[in-house]
Amino acid sequence: MSAALTSPRFFNPFMLWVDVALKTQEMLMHSGSVIQLRTGLMAKAGLVPSDADLAEMQLMGHEKLAAATESGSAIANQLHSTQFALVNRAMRQWLSGAVALVSLATSTTPAQIATHGRALAVAATRSAATLSQLSSAGARIAQRGLKPIHAKASANALRLAGPQA
Repeated sequence: MSAALTSPRFFNPFMLWVDVALKTQEMLMHSGSVIQLRTGLMAKAGLVPSDADLAEMQLMGHEKLAAATESGSAIANQLHSTQFALVNRAMRQWLSGAVALVSLATSTTPAQIATHGRALAVAATRSAATLSQLSSAGARIAQRGLKPIHAKASANALRLAGPQA
């Protein structure tokens, strides 16, 4: 097996996606807590909310908009910086692999078979490495997009729960 295929970077995408899953779970738990606490505050306020209740309701809308804007910006920035270049590289390598495969299939001498077989193996290894990087880049995009939403949900859960812990 090639040294490139045993490299730790091939396991990196898995760990990145595990991190995304854990952060998403944590964010969902905090969001549920915040929704419950804010719903309780609104129910207590009833039809005559206090100034503090109104401020909290207004803050809720502003925070959602700010977190969504920050998340979208982070996703766009990460897409621009990595994803497009990696997709372009993956397509070039796929075409290179296709050329190597056709060359191998049309080889007529043992020397050509050996040369084209090596070229196909190199192309396949490069493609695998790029696909691993592409998966890592996708996970980083998800991480960066989730970060502002996770941060706001976590901060709100702590703030609204108060000094009960």
